[in-house]
Amino acid sequence: QVQLVESGGGLVQAGGSLRLSCAASGRTFSSYAMGWFRQAPGKEREFVAAIGWSGGNTYYADSVKGRFTISRDNAKNIVYLQMNSLKPEDTAVYYCAAPRELKYGSSWYFSLDEYDYWGQGTQVTISS
Repeated sequence: QVQLVESGGGLVQAGGSLRLSCAASGRTFSSYAMGWFRQAPGKEREFVAAIGWSGGNTYYADSVKGRFTISRDNAKNIVYLQMNSLKPEDTAVYYCAAPRELKYGSSWYFSLDEYDYWGQGTQVTISS
């Protein structure tokens, strides 16, 4: 049973920083890519960032590029999302996600439908 547990959300002022963590268990973490998504009130869940199994490949939504950094520690089974220069429009529930199967190529990383396991989410609120 794969479990993903996010933490690190909170309330910060615009311009501030947060680091989200996602602890994974239930399978060989280091073999699989991981992703972060977010969902704001009244909006659809959207891609934020993803990272390949080794950490060598990373992908970002245009809206967070240059401000957010995804990384992973395969020894600890944790994936991180460092968020800097936060804006009110970054307010959302942030979810980490993982695919059920090994996948190849890069186009699939951005699609919500390609991920099978999801955490419960952590709330991030940015005040102006």
